[in-house]
Amino acid sequence: MKKYMKKSILISFLLIFSLFTTNIFASQSVDVVENTTEKPAYHSKTMGELVESFYATTGIKALLQPQAGVLDSHGHEMSFFAQGAGRIIMIIICFLLFYLAIKKGFEPLLLIPIGFGGLLANIPIANMAGPGGMLGIIYDMGITNQFFPLLIFMGVGAMTDFGPLLANPKTALLGGAAQFGIFGSLVGAVVLSQYFPGIDFTLEQAAAISIIGGADGPTSIFIASRLAPELLGAIAVAAYSYMALVPIIQPPIMRALTTMNERKIKMPASRKVSKLEKIVFPLVVLTLTILILPDAAPLIGALCFGNFAKESGVVDRLSDTMQNALINVVTIFLGLGVGSKLASEQFLVAETMGIMIIGLLAFSAGTAMGVIMAKLMNLVSSKDNQINPLIGAAGVSAVPMAARVVSKEGQLYDKSNILLMHAMGPNVAGVIGSAVAAGVLLSIFK
Repeated sequence: MKKYMKKSILISFLLIFSLFTTNIFASQSVDVVENTTEKPAYHSKTMGELVESFYATTGIKALLQPQAGVLDSHGHEMSFFAQGAGRIIMIIICFLLFYLAIKKGFEPLLLIPIGFGGLLANIPIANMAGPGGMLGIIYDMGITNQFFPLLIFMGVGAMTDFGPLLANPKTALLGGAAQFGIFGSLVGAVVLSQYFPGIDFTLEQAAAISIIGGADGPTSIFIASRLAPELLGAIAVAAYSYMALVPIIQPPIMRALTTMNERKIKMPASRKVSKLEKIVFPLVVLTLTILILPDAAPLIGALCFGNFAKESGVVDRLSDTMQNALINVVTIFLGLGVGSKLASEQFLVAETMGIMIIGLLAFSAGTAMGVIMAKLMNLVSSKDNQINPLIGAAGVSAVPMAARVVSKEGQLYDKSNILLMHAMGPNVAGVIGSAVAAGVLLSIFK
């Protein structure tokens, strides 16, 4: 191992040395060209001047010695804080995301591309998050026009089994209750803009922010691009951050609202759902959406198409592509695009901080309401039909993350208590619920 480390260090040193000498010779050759156009005499630079010229182009100087007049990716002048300390803070945050993804296992499929996108966006001079940069191109080609969220919903539909919801339809109430976070955060955004200086959200912006409460990244991007495109980056970052941090945020809330006996409740096995029911369900959902809430049809339509292709059983190749290749490719691009908005000049501002606070409170409220609804349902249910209140936390639409967290939490108190399939009922109901809530908000502010 030491042998390979020594070789790696030697190769890195040689690479840096070659880049340094290349930059020196390039500077000299430019000087020759300039001199031939103005005067024939060649003016060579001293080694000190060449080193100083090279240092002026490094990220070290850009971070440690901010300059006036430096523009961000959108052509606005950056503050000294954003150029220096702000970038350093955001780079540290990106490393924290890597730690959570790799060491703690918190949704690495989301955190690694988002964190790396944020890391690239905070590299000085390179301007990778600008309109012509790699991250800027990714952001424009799939996030601002809502294309990536629809593809994600298509893949989620192909990966989703609505069987647990169909087997126990009353769990849909838990998914509905968890959407309280969306409408609660709508009020919170309005209140925040009224009483906090520097934050001034319109009703449309507040509506776009509120979808964060459903912990649904694609839906948040979809509605923000319609109602508040100027806040799209901050909303996307907040929504995906809280989706990834479900294992940290939800368990304390679940424990605070339930007793030890409630956490140990074992639910009876669900009935077997027929193939016909699974085939008909997405068609019924889409038909009702078209008739009642057509504004939600793009999201619901993509979800139902993916699920219908899976359940039909005759297009396995298409279903497999949507479940694997398609959603994996889109997740990479979506993560990098969202991460591009972690640039210091865009993230470390009052509005973004306000959105992050509202999103956290909304997501917590949605989790709490799902658990409380389960407890209320138990009051009117027989002793043999009791629901483990923990599954109410899965009513947020972070699928299947929330369901996995519920299952893990339940097994802490009884290893034989398998809650995963029961939690999937409210979890998939939450996906539909957040899309419906988005459609309602769009129809109101249209």
